[in-house]
Amino acid sequence: MDKEITQRQRRNDRCDIVRELDQSKTLVVARNGAPVGELSPLCRHRFVTADAAVATFQTAPNRDLARLRADLDRVASQGIHPRG
Repeated sequence: MDKEITQRQRRNDRCDIVRELDQSKTLVVARNGAPVGELSPLCRHRFVTADAAVATFQTAPNRDLARLRADLDRVASQGIHPRG
């Protein structure tokens, strides 16, 4: 459950708020008892091992590369003239 903080707490307790964001907590900011915004932690990039990536792609369906290229050529102009 998201924690609700007041506008005053957001202004006065910045260090505590950043600490909670570091702990992956989402905070709802309220003004006069009504929610007006949300503070949420950034999604950080996670390291994926090569073995995990290979295992994931081994179960992916096969693709027809010629068909993919034809689809791309149909929708994207390869000409040298600008489209603008």
